Amino acid sequence: MPVTGPAFDPFDTAHLADPYPGYRVLRETDPVHFHRGDGTAAHPEFWALSRYADVDAAVCAPEVFSSASGLTFFSDEIEKLGLAPTIVMMDPPEHSGKRRLLARAFSPRRVAETEPLIRGFVRGRLTELAQRYDDDEVVDLHRDFSSQIPTHLLAHLFDIPAVDRHRLGPWVSALTTLQEEGFRPAGLEGGAVAAVAEMFEYFGVLITERRAAPGEDLISALTQAQIDGETLTDWDILGFCFVIVAGGNDTTGNLISHTVALLDAHPRQRELIVADPGLIPGALTECLRFESSVQALARTTTREVTVAGVTIPAGEKVMMLYGSANRDEREFGPTAEQLDIRREIPGHLAFARGPHFCIGSHFARLQARIAVEELYAAHPEVGVDSGAAVRALSPFTRGFVSLPATGLGATRLGAPGLTATAT
Repeated sequence: MPVTGPAFDPFDTAHLADPYPGYRVLRETDPVHFHRGDGTAAHPEFWALSRYADVDAAVCAPEVFSSASGLTFFSDEIEKLGLAPTIVMMDPPEHSGKRRLLARAFSPRRVAETEPLIRGFVRGRLTELAQRYDDDEVVDLHRDFSSQIPTHLLAHLFDIPAVDRHRLGPWVSALTTLQEEGFRPAGLEGGAVAAVAEMFEYFGVLITERRAAPGEDLISALTQAQIDGETLTDWDILGFCFVIVAGGNDTTGNLISHTVALLDAHPRQRELIVADPGLIPGALTECLRFESSVQALARTTTREVTVAGVTIPAGEKVMMLYGSANRDEREFGPTAEQLDIRREIPGHLAFARGPHFCIGSHFARLQARIAVEELYAAHPEVGVDSGAAVRALSPFTRGFVSLPATGLGATRLGAPGLTATAT
């Protein structure tokens, strides 16, 4: 039977609220899609790849699908933001040396060392939220819990003084606004760009201080790092900070929120992980595949290229639809659009692949695992009010603005037999 459904339109709020039917139509009928613009800068023309194999091959070929012209379908995003290109907007070999520096800062040892910090913060947060819930306050799972965890970790990694840590939240919100809007006028108006400028000014001062008196934090490590005998410039380090804040905060928070929302919609699978916390890492992988925090990013063709029989000219923006690829039946079988926390997943594209594979993926998995372990240990029937949830509507990321929680009563805290265990 022919596949029919709503059209793929990343500028339509109805599509953004539920993009998956539109993705399905693309995969079956138009896997190398040319999206016609309307002649305005706000609605440009671009191409889109929707099948797993095509996206996977493209992101592993930076010599053909380049990141150097930005990651959205807008042609001038770098200039509008007022930034020098960051590491995510570079191709090998320039990208490779800088990535190796950052990879050392995100080493398995550094990741593992943060587990007690994260677990202590999560437990303290749950105690506070359970008390608020028992006092009949509305607790927002996303704003009050999920998104707070990566912000706390970032403050630790950068060693931001306690007196200044309240400033990090608004900066993260500003970057999230810019990402959701894709640097369209709606995202560039108001205080978003000003907040980013304030963040850069603050980090510039930190860089100067850490060059003079380095500590054990990430910024200090970057001030001392060298490539071919040359230390990094302040702009290099600011670019690293921008990428870490922009790429690692809201995406991780949305992984946690999506996991709770999906398990609430599938209570039998929630029962499985409550009974066996050892299933949590696999459940997180499946939830990330099913609801990818990063739905799509663009590359630009360096030459004419043919994909699935369709020729894309040189110099064209091409969207990699990770959210579609991760539900491709050709890769994940006939149940690809069903949640199964016991699914065997050899690979997925939620963290991309190739040279731009998410460098913070280990941190994201650790934070999400601890959050889910502790949350279900304390509140095995925790859920969400999906009818009151507010989605962030973006062509590039998928997540929540608000997600009210249910089932957070303090009476479960510390109950015998419900202690979370690391896996």
